[in-house]
Amino acid sequence: MKTELLVVGGGPAGLSGAIAAAKSGVKVLLIDEGLDLGGQLVKQTHKFFGHQGFFASKRGVEIAKILKNRIEDLKVDYMLQTTLVGFYEDAAVAYSREENKTYEIDYDYVLLATGASEKFLVFKNNMLPGVYGAGAVQTLMNQYGVLPGEDFLIIGAGNIGLIVAYQIAQAGGNVRAIVEISNRAGGYEVHANKIKRMGIPILLRHTIVKAIGKDRVKGAVIAKVDDNFKVIKGTEREIVADTICLSVGLQPSIELANQLGVEIVYIPELGGHVPKRDENMRTSKRNVFVAGDLSGIEEATSAMAEGYIAGYTIAQDITRRDLSEKINKYKEELVDLRRGPFGKKIRSGLEKMGIHLPSGGYRTDLQEDFGPSGKLRAIMECHQNIPCNPCEAVCPTNAIDMGGNINGIPHINYDKCVGCMMCVMKCPGLAIFMVQEFDEYSIVGIPYEFEPLPNVGDRVILMSRDGEDVGEGVIQRVIKNRKDKTHVVYVAMEKGLEKVVRHFRVPSFEEDKIVCRCEEVTKKDIEKAIAIGFTDFEELRRYLRIGMGPCGGRTCRLITMGILAKKTGKSIEEISSMNLRPPSIPLPIDSILRGEEK
Repeated sequence: MKTELLVVGGGPAGLSGAIAAAKSGVKVLLIDEGLDLGGQLVKQTHKFFGHQGFFASKRGVEIAKILKNRIEDLKVDYMLQTTLVGFYEDAAVAYSREENKTYEIDYDYVLLATGASEKFLVFKNNMLPGVYGAGAVQTLMNQYGVLPGEDFLIIGAGNIGLIVAYQIAQAGGNVRAIVEISNRAGGYEVHANKIKRMGIPILLRHTIVKAIGKDRVKGAVIAKVDDNFKVIKGTEREIVADTICLSVGLQPSIELANQLGVEIVYIPELGGHVPKRDENMRTSKRNVFVAGDLSGIEEATSAMAEGYIAGYTIAQDITRRDLSEKINKYKEELVDLRRGPFGKKIRSGLEKMGIHLPSGGYRTDLQEDFGPSGKLRAIMECHQNIPCNPCEAVCPTNAIDMGGNINGIPHINYDKCVGCMMCVMKCPGLAIFMVQEFDEYSIVGIPYEFEPLPNVGDRVILMSRDGEDVGEGVIQRVIKNRKDKTHVVYVAMEKGLEKVVRHFRVPSFEEDKIVCRCEEVTKKDIEKAIAIGFTDFEELRRYLRIGMGPCGGRTCRLITMGILAKKTGKSIEEISSMNLRPPSIPLPIDSILRGEEK
């Protein structure tokens, strides 16, 4: 096979590079080992950040389809289920799994967009079935419709860990906790906030010590860490889970780059070993280019921009046409995307390659005016400088502005805001809410991406930003967004709660069941306590006061043990150790005093 440009990898970077080169008249052959084009996009069901030029507010699966359609419109040749197994002196060799056949490919230029692989983590019993990488869980859920467990423990609170936790919850899984060794979540604050308001704990300064189980995962031991990330003895506790999902970072897949003889450098800020390249994505070999996570771990928006830069630069070499205007356009896009605090790491890494990018120039102050009480209006809780502006782009009255840079904190002009909700439906971070106060009650419009949708009139449990139950409300209105599935659900509530309520849950029949009638402890209360580590009956009893009422546990003791046994995978015999202390019934203090009388 003969081609002018060989593109290895059909993710956002490779597809963008192929599009740019093909549009400029270059013959392109693209090879990808997946079942369809799109790379990681085909399993990304969340909305993307960035701006409209890079599909902001579209879901990854939709972006994959758009890019694939462009490839096909340009008549680009591509081979799926095909792996580039090696570069030799006279040709590249690809293996087709579908045909069980190898191909030799003669090329003039090559664009490597091979992406990255997941890092692993060393802990005891990490080889047990039930330990997955986050990407594997996403693939099973979002491509094949398989939820690999019921109770999940996520290790790592970067963007991937936070996104996967949210998607597990959407799929009906139960996320017990997210464990993060650092003192803050590394992902976007809006992603973390989505998790917190659902009641999923993010345990900072914690790590996993070991997986529990014999034939498969039954739980995990986690512990606190000190300033040097060493386990603090005595802080270990167990969490019940049947699936441990590792999201501890990515490392560039440099194998093919190394075979081609390009210079490889170690830059931790870019993910580890990466090919050395210039600002046009050209490596130390003149006809070898890189783009996407191979060149440094970053977001898909940057990967697409790098792909376009590489594709147009290659086309400029081959066709001898001046494509500098298009190349510079995407370079400027990257400069803007990387100006903010989340670009600091990549800027620092690129400096080690001699590529210097500016920073700053964006608004950092938070808006203090939340509009006139009584008016239906949008309230934005996007308090971090991330590169994203679909809210500004979609607002029909130009009420929202970012302060002149995509990394700026958004502000709302409430004289212009008409309460149309378009920004709520577009926000990738689900960080915009509708609020209105009335004389006797208030309403909050909450972005909602779960099924089934509640019905008007349903009573729901109101939840705060931290996932705490703060009261009850009634569904007043449901606005269905059939196009991209971010619905807006209006909930009526006691006046004053509109300042704290940011999520709700529909109480199930099961969770409303009272187990301990004396202390009004529900099945849900018990399950929640078990999830955070109270797996011993005596600890559970002291924590929730189960059995400490007038009946002395006669009604609830065995039911509680049954729930505990089911959740921990132990038999009731194993957890039956208990201390039944006197008095066997509550005694009036007065009776004890009278007992002293002679």
